[in-house]
Amino acid sequence: MEFFIYPKTGDALTDDEIRAALLKATAGLRPKKVLLIPPDFTRYYSNAGFITNFYYRVFREQGAEVDVLPALGSHEPVSREQADIMFGDIPYEKLIPHRWRTDVIKIGEVPADFLSEVSGGLWNEPIAVEINRRVLDPSYDLILSIGQVVPHEVVGMGNHTKNLFVGTGGSEMINRSHMMGAICGLENMIGRDHTAVRSLFDYAYAHFLRDQPIQFVLTVTTAPENQICTHGLFIGDTRLVLEKAIALSQKKNITFLDKSLKKCVVFMDPSEFQSTWIGNKAVYRTRMAIDDGGELIILAPGIREFGEDREIDRLIRKYGYHGTKATMEALKQPENQDLRDNMGTAAHLIHASTDGRFTVTYAVKEISQQEIRDAGFQAADYDETAARYNPKALRYGYNTLPDGEEIFFIPNPALGLWISRQRFPEN
Repeated sequence: MEFFIYPKTGDALTDDEIRAALLKATAGLRPKKVLLIPPDFTRYYSNAGFITNFYYRVFREQGAEVDVLPALGSHEPVSREQADIMFGDIPYEKLIPHRWRTDVIKIGEVPADFLSEVSGGLWNEPIAVEINRRVLDPSYDLILSIGQVVPHEVVGMGNHTKNLFVGTGGSEMINRSHMMGAICGLENMIGRDHTAVRSLFDYAYAHFLRDQPIQFVLTVTTAPENQICTHGLFIGDTRLVLEKAIALSQKKNITFLDKSLKKCVVFMDPSEFQSTWIGNKAVYRTRMAIDDGGELIILAPGIREFGEDREIDRLIRKYGYHGTKATMEALKQPENQDLRDNMGTAAHLIHASTDGRFTVTYAVKEISQQEIRDAGFQAADYDETAARYNPKALRYGYNTLPDGEEIFFIPNPALGLWISRQRFPEN
């Protein structure tokens, strides 16, 4: 089953059009017990909160029992305040935290020979498929995996089966899939459909989850002026819904620039970004747009930690963002078993490092500048930096300051990908 809807007029679906589409796509379904799997607050602009709230109400009114399992992956649980903003009047107690280290069971293994083939020989080990126990609970007769298709540094284009195998996945799948993506190279992955990591997820779904009552509810969105615009809604249980969403997202969420950027300034909303683990989307999404010797300034008033849990935070502080070579060398050292046990962290350190090609400066308030420097970035005072690059005064795109300096400003990097045509001339 597939169901697609685009705006009849204008560039975005209205709330009424979304509601009507959701009802039409699930017409005839009378489940007794439903599991809704939306993203967490870091994907607020996916419009998944609105969709989750609507489905929660509809199925409850039909008499079904409804549970909500945010696809946290290795992120922190959704706070009560975040839940109120994103999910509305769904009772906070109905949000089930996913504990990626303990709440999972192994349901299979993707073989090494398959992964070697899809990675061009760069990855030659099997990967265990672990997933939250609730996804296998036979009492659920409908599971809705909800979220946004958007460029992603690990899988290429986020969501669909990633929402399950990472969002509700276990430590081995999260760690090894991320490391596999890092070894294959961010520039070879992000913004593309048929990547090695996507092939990993496709295989796992086809072999180990295909008989579960799973439907995907996918959005493609942008957020000009911080207002969510839903450009398409794609619902179904096949890969075609992903492919249709990817085609639209590549048009809406990827910006090709005619020249590389000398200086890029990015603002990270403090309500959404409190860690470099999440805030480094600013690096992932701009690194193919920034010139050699250029500078990325990240205005991050809410950053208060590095990792989303205590162990990941410790590892980032210990090993730092010092480039691919340094991270790979650290993995080889016998005394660094802690890093080998957390390959997802190692992958993150690679993805967020520029390997000396350009500099990254974090302008912060809630964490010390020295901590930022110790982790491998440059650091600056937030208030001083924001006085020069005022996020409230800058407009998206190119800006010329009073002294003649030209910068490129991005108010929310999580919703897009910026690429210089000089790096991808075929586009």
